[in-house]
Amino acid sequence: MPGVFLKVRLIGWRSCLAAIVIVSGFSFSCRSPLDPFGPKTTHDDGLLEVSRQLQVPEGFEVELVYSVPLEEQGSWVALTLDTAGRLITADQFGSLYRVTLGDGDSVTEVEKLDLPIGHAQGLLYAYDSLYVTVNLYRTSKEKVAQGSGFYRVLDTDGDDRFDQVKLLKRLEAVDNANGHGEHGPHAAVLGPDGLIYLVAGNGTKVPEGLAPTSPFRNWANDLLIPPEPGFVPAGWVARTDETGSVWELVAGGFRNSYDLAFDPDGELFVFDADSEAGIGKPWYRPTRINQVVSGGEYGWRYDTGRWTPYGKWPEHYPDSVGSVVDVGFGSPTGLVFGTGARFPSRYQRALFACDWASGTIYAVHLKPQGAGFAATFESFLTGSAAPVTDIVVNRDGDLYFTVGGREAKSGLFRIRYRGGEVTDPAGPLDHPAAERARRIRKRLEQFHGREDPRAVEEAWPHLASADRALRYAARVAIERQDLAEWQGRALRENDPVASIQAMLALARTGRGGLQEAVLERLGRLPLERLPEDRLLEALRAYSLAFIRMGGPRQGLGQQAVKRLGRLYPSSSRKLNQELCRLLVYVKDPGVIEKSLRLMDTGGRQDKLFYFAALSHLGEGWSLPQRKIFFRALNASQREYLRAEKAIGRKGLNRRFIYTIQSLRQSAVETLGDEEHEALEEIIEDRQFLAAADEEPVRGFVRTWRVADFLPRLEQVENGRSYENGRSVYEAAECARCHRFRDQGGTTGPDITTVGNRFDAQYLLESLLDPSKVVADRFFNESVRLGDGRIYVGRVVYNDGKLLRLRQDPFSQKVTEVAADRVETRTVSRISEMPEGLLDVFTGEEILDLVAYLKSGGNRADPVFHTPHPKPEEP
Repeated sequence: MPGVFLKVRLIGWRSCLAAIVIVSGFSFSCRSPLDPFGPKTTHDDGLLEVSRQLQVPEGFEVELVYSVPLEEQGSWVALTLDTAGRLITADQFGSLYRVTLGDGDSVTEVEKLDLPIGHAQGLLYAYDSLYVTVNLYRTSKEKVAQGSGFYRVLDTDGDDRFDQVKLLKRLEAVDNANGHGEHGPHAAVLGPDGLIYLVAGNGTKVPEGLAPTSPFRNWANDLLIPPEPGFVPAGWVARTDETGSVWELVAGGFRNSYDLAFDPDGELFVFDADSEAGIGKPWYRPTRINQVVSGGEYGWRYDTGRWTPYGKWPEHYPDSVGSVVDVGFGSPTGLVFGTGARFPSRYQRALFACDWASGTIYAVHLKPQGAGFAATFESFLTGSAAPVTDIVVNRDGDLYFTVGGREAKSGLFRIRYRGGEVTDPAGPLDHPAAERARRIRKRLEQFHGREDPRAVEEAWPHLASADRALRYAARVAIERQDLAEWQGRALRENDPVASIQAMLALARTGRGGLQEAVLERLGRLPLERLPEDRLLEALRAYSLAFIRMGGPRQGLGQQAVKRLGRLYPSSSRKLNQELCRLLVYVKDPGVIEKSLRLMDTGGRQDKLFYFAALSHLGEGWSLPQRKIFFRALNASQREYLRAEKAIGRKGLNRRFIYTIQSLRQSAVETLGDEEHEALEEIIEDRQFLAAADEEPVRGFVRTWRVADFLPRLEQVENGRSYENGRSVYEAAECARCHRFRDQGGTTGPDITTVGNRFDAQYLLESLLDPSKVVADRFFNESVRLGDGRIYVGRVVYNDGKLLRLRQDPFSQKVTEVAADRVETRTVSRISEMPEGLLDVFTGEEILDLVAYLKSGGNRADPVFHTPHPKPEEP
């Protein structure tokens, strides 16, 4: 197979400390990361400076191994190691490359793999083959292999050149017209059982042809008040054999995990994030590390665009697996354990998790906890303009990672340990109790994919376990068995803990004819005396008995409703929210008055929750209660706007105002004609649109281009004005679309940590040429109907039957179109951010804005305190 070779010669650092790259007669060069004084040359892309600013713990050092020529080799997002210790990597929108690493005076070679495959977001070298996950975007211009899917690439003649591409499984997008985007199929890893494990984001359909032995099955929305059915089960983990002939679904309910990693004991983990649109709202789940267990359900459901709290399950649901540790806000990418690294023992055992948004690599320190884990974490690597994408441990004992993605400047880096601590291979932690618990869990998991006459007897005692992980594994094992074998035992179970688990299992697998028996058994639980965590589990069992077994049928479960109504409200926020959901669902007449009182006395997040819950209830209202509800909505909107005006930052609460607008619309849809007429004056209140006094109109300065600033990029690094940068940010009304420092809209991407991902040039390009790189999820479309009508906007929902388009970027109003009436859908590559937005500002003001964004809005950043002589305006 022919290839293009790029050679990087790392010249001894004691001589000239330079790296020279020769490509087809063109010369590229960069400074060695060890050289603080080397001259800047023609191709370092600024990554050498980035490498100097990266911070790692004492004793570690970071080196730039290779600066990727963006125009020739794109932006790298995936890594794997072959048996020879070579790296294979992938350009997000282009080809695959093989990297032979150099050290000292040796040569690093970068070879383009001449294969009809690319656009990979997952690479795995195993079984003398390269496994490739192709994730085609709707904007992909070329045909890549046979489309999105999982492929095996082979060297059939043993000449160390891949020459055959074989499709193992086609992976279809939830919305085939749109393509997968960044929530498609991602990484693959080899498990200790010899099977290959693959993770996919919530934009990917569950693979067809799953084996009946799949541990994860019987999924449903399982939400009490879903405004739409959503896409279930969202992100998932599957496994297959060497040839891709047998596929099993292992777990689901993730949002968009990018990578997986096994620890030395064979435990699997992912790094997952919630939708950034939910940040600051009561239903947001922080970015988190999850242990992936057999049959694991993680409770994330598709965001429908209605801005409700019902897009994911709360952490305490017993039929969902909780997180190992919550990290906060981020965009998870690469994941690897430190096994095999020549690092101190605590880092050999650590799970290294890459956060693309903040340019951080976390070291997650796991601690056995029963049959599962708890964890703490630290920021192992931090820096700016370093959007980390993937990470591996090489057999040389060093940690290698890439930065890039979305056509950002890309590079390959290495982390080495040079400190004095012992780096001998670390053995397993001595924790006999946890080892015993995990052995029990894995024994129970063997029953998840098959019926077995021993399963019920072995699993039943663990339904009452104090270990949540064992209760979960036991319930899934029992659900897999013939219902006739355990139904009677479940209804006779007297232990409250085991009984709740048994009722969960019956609700999930039994037919509607069992609903009365399940509700009667739940009614014998001493709800008033149960501790909070057990009561929450019992409430979930009630919910599933309604959701899965036919709803609150006439005359059935009325006693249960009365009992639950007596518990509401309680002194616990979690219990109040769960009781509210349940009582709204069964249309309990007393829930309105009680919820209005809780709404009145709660904080902002509480108000949002009760607004959302009550907005779906159409029965039982009195007219005074309706007035209280709509006036509270209006008051909250004005409160958000007053907060903006008080600090002079328009648009910073826009995403919360959008949420309230959407909830108002949901509530209006439940009104009868007479109610609507009586409430029209309140409903049509427009005070929430009152804006701050108009700013004076700024005059045109000039049409700015990126080239105007290239000679001045270094001026972004010091002597900037924080006040001017913030003033430009506000005057340009960036917050109407973007979230920044936990404030602003969500029409565009969150930009809080752009300074950690991108350099000044990239930020200028984004500001002055916004259509150059637009993230897939922010594209608009032109939708043409069969009758000739054309709608242009962003598709915010598509279940194959109905499309919703948001045509105005500053409104949550949507246009609904039946999918069978659509003739064509065409992607627009034009950003919603207008060109020329900054043409009314001076060059100095624009540089101040870039500095403000790079600093993350941090007034204490050195960029605002180190002076430099400012040149005259061009």
